[in-house]
Amino acid sequence: MPALHRDLLLEVSLGYISCSLYQSLAPMLWYFPLQTLGLTGYEIFAAAYISPLILNITPIWNLVNNKYVLALLRLISLGSIASYQASDPVSRLLLLAFGVSSALLVQAVTWWSGSNQQRLCRTWGFILGHFLLLVLRIWCTSLNPIWSCNTFNILTLSLGAIVTLDRIHSDFQTVPQEKEEMKRTEEKNESDAQRSWIVSGAAFGSLQFLTHWIFGEVSLVSRWAVSGHPNTGPDPNPYGGVILIALALGVILSFWPSIVNSVAFWLIGVASAIGIFYLRREGAFTAGTVLAIYTMSLWPHLINRLISSGYPGKALSMAMLVYVLEMLGTVWCTAYNFVPGGAITREQTMVVLGVLMHLIGLGLFYGRQSKSFSSETSNVTLFKLLAKYVKLLLWLFVGLGLLGLGHRFKLYQEKLLNQQPVKKDISVMIWSYRFAYDNQGWPSLERSAELIEQTGADLITILESDASKPYLGNNDLTMWLGEKLGLYTDFGPSTKDHTWGDDLDRKLQAQYISNLLKEIPQPLVFLGYITSAPGSRDYIQIRKIGNLKDIDHTDPNRWCEYIMYRGLIRLGYARISHGGLSDTEVQLAKFRIPDDQNHYEDNDEIETDPTNVPEEIHFNPRFGSFMIGHNSEHIHHFHMNTPKYFLQYNKKEKLLI
Repeated sequence: MPALHRDLLLEVSLGYISCSLYQSLAPMLWYFPLQTLGLTGYEIFAAAYISPLILNITPIWNLVNNKYVLALLRLISLGSIASYQASDPVSRLLLLAFGVSSALLVQAVTWWSGSNQQRLCRTWGFILGHFLLLVLRIWCTSLNPIWSCNTFNILTLSLGAIVTLDRIHSDFQTVPQEKEEMKRTEEKNESDAQRSWIVSGAAFGSLQFLTHWIFGEVSLVSRWAVSGHPNTGPDPNPYGGVILIALALGVILSFWPSIVNSVAFWLIGVASAIGIFYLRREGAFTAGTVLAIYTMSLWPHLINRLISSGYPGKALSMAMLVYVLEMLGTVWCTAYNFVPGGAITREQTMVVLGVLMHLIGLGLFYGRQSKSFSSETSNVTLFKLLAKYVKLLLWLFVGLGLLGLGHRFKLYQEKLLNQQPVKKDISVMIWSYRFAYDNQGWPSLERSAELIEQTGADLITILESDASKPYLGNNDLTMWLGEKLGLYTDFGPSTKDHTWGDDLDRKLQAQYISNLLKEIPQPLVFLGYITSAPGSRDYIQIRKIGNLKDIDHTDPNRWCEYIMYRGLIRLGYARISHGGLSDTEVQLAKFRIPDDQNHYEDNDEIETDPTNVPEEIHFNPRFGSFMIGHNSEHIHHFHMNTPKYFLQYNKKEKLLI
């Protein structure tokens, strides 16, 4: 019998790769409609998720069970990690889709075959693979290094090849009598099994989506719980560590089936799901912590029911179909203004959450169970030894995760302490950067951080930045940029509160913002995203009711991004072309805080020659010089008749000062 701990470690590695593949396809699919704001046809590759459906065809099932074909599928699955190296988005999508499909076919075969030890290691390896993913994302500030670091991508391919070849060898050593014993068990109570694969599959798919949706990264619960400044709620770091510990406690709790399988415990899970949606700040975070414990406690039990249903192709394809439909449901709830039927699905996130919690309940109380995956198994020694190794690995991962959070927190605090002293001249920036994907579908965070740093902006508003959603990669871009650049951050609105609205939403937003601004007595800068042209209804609402001045009301060629202010002296205004990093330009402004709020004059004269302007208020010359019209080159450059500087005109001396 192969060493149990060795088997488990290897399967954890493959579990991490599988989780990474499953969670990466949706963001890649999202890229194409994001580019066009409409369906492109590439969405058809979501069918990769339900590839186990073909296993219901007997000849295909027999083919995939061939050890050589299974080996090929394992290699294809691993090789699809190289999609990160592909030269264009379409090639990347194709490779990734084939990899996801192959991984699911391998999962359908291996979870339902082999010795008891092999099957237990494979399923527990998948569960612990998710924890390995969480730990690596902690150390990479919420990013999955497979899809964000070229070196790690190649390293994973190299190490994965060793693990995959070992597992191929293991497949060739499958014990036939245990396989036959499992087959005889599956054939019992055939009518019960036929009903079971539906509820068990739907429950497992819902559990997998719930885990991906809210616990695919430890910062997500904080982003569900966040509320408006100044009391925003628990920050992702260090409070992401609470979520990591809660998830681990859920796994430990799974070893007490009498608790996990009770109706009372399910009701606690339902209550926590309601709480994370309807509560705010600490209340929502507490509910999310309870939901984390509940979610992970279910994994071995719903896997047990999935496998006990006895129909690999039907059960796993049902699970992944439900997974895809629930993923699609969250897209529809969010992007309701751009999809058919959006008026019905808008803001209905709680409906998706409620449906999946009920499907999980059905799977728990009506799915078939097998003793081969519990402490009641005939091989008690094997189960106890496996439980020991699972717990050791689990707490090792938790320790590494907490160490990563602590390390990041220390470095971040040091950067914040090294901030520049308070100054009277400030620079502000607004930019919509498309969820940190450039126009070719590549991750753009490092380049975005470099551009932001080059602008020298003190106060920054980043739009289209909430990537804390499963179809956007579950990346916390705000946290990443804050820690990278040493800036304080304020995330909002909550990731569960969607803001992609139609005309009525924009009208209500403008009314709310203008009334809020009107009540603020201090000097302020408004860096906002108004989906309206200058002079439009919403633009006028915010300027007049909010009592704001536009940084440059003579600029008619703007859409969405606006810089407005009150109680400040404007010094400069610039527009920087996106250079392919996004589909939207950067806007910059410079202001001076007046010494006396009651007695000061704003600057009304426009100057475009920087030699007539004090050097300390110049924008960074690396973006070139004044440029009339649009910059079409693939570089970041001033354009659209900027940069402009604003000065006072001394009529007596006829000088701009």
